[in-house]
Amino acid sequence: MNEKWSRRDVMKGLSALPLAVPFLRWIDAPKAMAAVAEGQEAGGSPPYELPPLPYPYDALEPYIDQETLKIHHTKHHAGYVKGLNAALEKLEEARKNDDYSTIKYWSRQLAFNGSGHVLHTLYWQNMSADGGEPAGPLAEAIQRDFGSADAFLKQFAAATGAVEGSGWGALAYEPMAGKLMVLQVEKHQDLTVWGATPLLICDVWEHAYYLKYQNRRKDYIDGFLKIVNWNVVSERFKAVAG
Repeated sequence: MNEKWSRRDVMKGLSALPLAVPFLRWIDAPKAMAAVAEGQEAGGSPPYELPPLPYPYDALEPYIDQETLKIHHTKHHAGYVKGLNAALEKLEEARKNDDYSTIKYWSRQLAFNGSGHVLHTLYWQNMSADGGEPAGPLAEAIQRDFGSADAFLKQFAAATGAVEGSGWGALAYEPMAGKLMVLQVEKHQDLTVWGATPLLICDVWEHAYYLKYQNRRKDYIDGFLKIVNWNVVSERFKAVAG
């Protein structure tokens, strides 16, 4: 293995992530999200389940010890799955009772726990006892966007280590420019679910409505919903759902 891409360096960078997300599509998101979907029961309850690891708990020794990995998976990740299902249940109750007094709290719980579940699923899958190094189109993209593999590794390690509080370091694919980026993520979400593709977007920054509506955001949103191009929304849905 190339010294520059030694297993120790790669695993060191990954293990620097805290144990504890802006919309960007991960390089391996389709595969990872398919795995997440396998943990859902159509029409069943709870809709999300803790996915098994793709390797034994001791497989990543000595870089990540068995006890840490087991606690991380069975306690921390499991906690996000439990919180996600609880948020979905409470939101369903709110709809049934037509009572949205706690919508802010449960929307935040949905985003926090849903993103924690997705990110952990991605995290488990992008580690392996066999290590390795980027190859093919990914290696070419890294060379193109970062200048060299070494420069990428240094930026990734530095950015991940400098995350404020609890969060993640991420290599992400930004589809507008078709470019790889290294990102710092605080918590898991702020306030979205990673891997989700936007279908309908409403800008509620004040500059989007203040000249006409001043502080009447609700009136603005009511107006917006009367001018939605649902054909476009439908086409977006077809593109991602088939």
